[in-house]
Amino acid sequence: MNKKSQRNLKFNTTSRTEFNPDYTPVKRDLRRIGLLAGIFLAILVILSFFQDSIMALFIK
Repeated sequence: MNKKSQRNLKFNTTSRTEFNPDYTPVKRDLRRIGLLAGIFLAILVILSFFQDSIMALFIK
């Protein structure tokens, strides 16, 4: 046998395992991060409406 056929034979005889990861925890974490980011953004928008009155409390 020549080298090329030996390489092909070795490659074809190895057992293949299918890569099938489970991303359920990652999806859950990303959903939680998105939810927290949305909540914090909403809080910042709400606080921006009261910015002048809040600053007046601290400046006195």
